[in-house]
Amino acid sequence: MAGSTSISDQSTQAEKTKEIDPTQSDIEKQDASSKETTNQPAGKPGPPGGPPGIQYAPKTLKFWLIMVSNFLSLFIVALDRTILTTAIPRITDEFNSLGDIGWYASAYMLTSATSQLLFGRIYKFYNMKWVFLGSMIVFEIGSAVSGAAPSSNAFIAGRAIAGFASAGIFSGCMLIIIPLVPLHKRPMFQAAFGAVFGIASVMGPLIGGGFTSSVTWRWCFYINLPIGAATWVFMALVWHPEKVHREPAPITTHIKRLDPLGTFFLVPAIVCLLLAFQWGGSTYAWSSGRIIALFVLFGVLIMAFAAVQILMPETATIPARIITRRSILSAALFTFCAAGSMMMMIYYIPIWFQTVKLVNPVKSGIHTLPVVLSLVVASFVSGFITQRIGYYVPTMILCPCIMSVGLGLMSTFQLDTGSSHWIGYQFLCGFGLGLGMQTSGLVVQRVLPFSDVPMGIALMFFVQQIGGCIFVTVGQTILSNLLVSELTGVPGIDPSQIVNQGATKLASLVAPDNLVLVQRAYNSACTRIFLASMGLAFAALLSSLGMEWKSIKKGKNGQDGAGGSDARSASGENEDQKSDTCQGTEHKDS
Repeated sequence: MAGSTSISDQSTQAEKTKEIDPTQSDIEKQDASSKETTNQPAGKPGPPGGPPGIQYAPKTLKFWLIMVSNFLSLFIVALDRTILTTAIPRITDEFNSLGDIGWYASAYMLTSATSQLLFGRIYKFYNMKWVFLGSMIVFEIGSAVSGAAPSSNAFIAGRAIAGFASAGIFSGCMLIIIPLVPLHKRPMFQAAFGAVFGIASVMGPLIGGGFTSSVTWRWCFYINLPIGAATWVFMALVWHPEKVHREPAPITTHIKRLDPLGTFFLVPAIVCLLLAFQWGGSTYAWSSGRIIALFVLFGVLIMAFAAVQILMPETATIPARIITRRSILSAALFTFCAAGSMMMMIYYIPIWFQTVKLVNPVKSGIHTLPVVLSLVVASFVSGFITQRIGYYVPTMILCPCIMSVGLGLMSTFQLDTGSSHWIGYQFLCGFGLGLGMQTSGLVVQRVLPFSDVPMGIALMFFVQQIGGCIFVTVGQTILSNLLVSELTGVPGIDPSQIVNQGATKLASLVAPDNLVLVQRAYNSACTRIFLASMGLAFAALLSSLGMEWKSIKKGKNGQDGAGGSDARSASGENEDQKSDTCQGTEHKDS
């Protein structure tokens, strides 16, 4: 917290006299100078990325109950992002709503992406436990509405509600770990975080296909209810984060904290951007007036948002002190590119299996298990390496290197590619992905003051979602354009019908004599997508080279981070001395 003092001033801190960081906004200074009480002992500055005064308790049964509940919450929210993909055909059949397909995915995506940064501000200023539990309740409501939806419009509304709440859960799941685990021991927990996220993302289509074919598509959403309810109860009963009491503030202060003007410009800007990519090349041509207008509106609104952030820094959603840090900017670019590469791979590998190998959606999901298994293994390998050597940069560099090799090999797929090849190539991609996808959270916790960590975490999830959304749509554009290009003029084949009907009905759409031509066209399109994904992995590699090498290991004096956090004030003073990040003495941990 920005109000903490240096070790030499511990006695002053114990008397509740707090130093205010000159880089903080007026509202943040008001919060820091207000009367705060916790049940932590005074005079214990916290580590970088950890609350001031924290003393880490031994890892008891209560600790593990919190962690298991936390990861279950993450699992159902990450699962909800991709479980819909194999259920959409059955949903459109039931609702007679082919024209609403785009909204089934985009409703969730839009509300999740646009509210992610807002939750960064909410977690910064308000009680973490109740923000998280409130998000869980809203997510459960959205899931129930989607599962019980009597119409397409009700289903879309449920997806939008769940998407909004998912933003709060994503950030909360990572923030919960910080007060419970010291920085030098967090890599293994971050590894578990990355493994759970990756497993849920990849297994979503498989689980969705299983529910759709054996029970009903509605169970894709009902499954969230018992798991979410159980985790909510456990978290409510056993999770008791430190309470911080602040003096009551007027309603205007509460409103200003959430950057209403910046949010006013940011939300429609993101909506315009995502709708442009969602509709471009499918619903409307890229050159159509609607798509051009959306891109122009995005440009105008995002510039207005940037102006608000610069001119009103005291309430900025993305303060300049965060985004201008070299490590934060590099990590954000890395996450954007790596997430785009990951989502292109995850979405289009099943399509390759369904169209080229002619397997059903469930079997195509089974064929992607090499990605899941290698991702899990690599996540824990990454956590072990990072915890052992004390640096996260090596695994961030290895991640896109190995992914690029795997994706490059996948771009050589042919109709007769054997299982030994597609299993091995997927294993490489998953292993590379698992090495680095979870490290951006560690970067935020290492280089930012604790008071800025919620906004930093929200920023990383924001760029991750935006990257995934944009490049999945780019992949769809590549697929559609290449299919039309290669199949136009072929007797007995209607390219637009092939594109619009989807992969699952391929064998019934064309004559047996023409089937191999369509398979070749799909193979060509999918391998081009894998090449584009490889290009994104290479861009992630370039971004990782801009990272600063910051140790997370304990120094000789028992402090996390050895050299301390490099959070610097506007005047250039080192925050190790100013103590916004509050380097601490040895913490109790097992």
